[in-house]
Amino acid sequence: MSLDVPTALLERAERGEVSDAEFVECVRNSLPYAYEVVSRVAADLRSGTAEFADNTIAPPDETARGQLLRAMASDAIRGGLERHFGIKLAFQNCHRVAAFPLSSVGNDTYSTFISTRAQLLNQSPELRNC
Repeated sequence: MSLDVPTALLERAERGEVSDAEFVECVRNSLPYAYEVVSRVAADLRSGTAEFADNTIAPPDETARGQLLRAMASDAIRGGLERHFGIKLAFQNCHRVAAFPLSSVGNDTYSTFISTRAQLLNQSPELRNC
């Protein structure tokens, strides 16, 4: 699952750095499902009172699943989305993406969510092949 990089953006990248805004726009256009999930959990975090917001809905198809995996597996994409939305992302399986306030990194809730124990407990049989 590659990014669809417009020629003009690729040429700017070849000459030097591109802005986060340009990069995130490329991600939004290339990986719309992943962008939508991150945008939604970021909005849920801002509008709620919970310590974090997460997505627990499985992707509708393999293309969407691939987009989400691509976004979460790339340090550049994940970091760009985190900076764009002002959040820290955490990822447990093929669809459980969580948004945390930056100030939560290192606290008990965040540490528990990213723990090996939480990863093991989140592996139910129906998620085994996701």
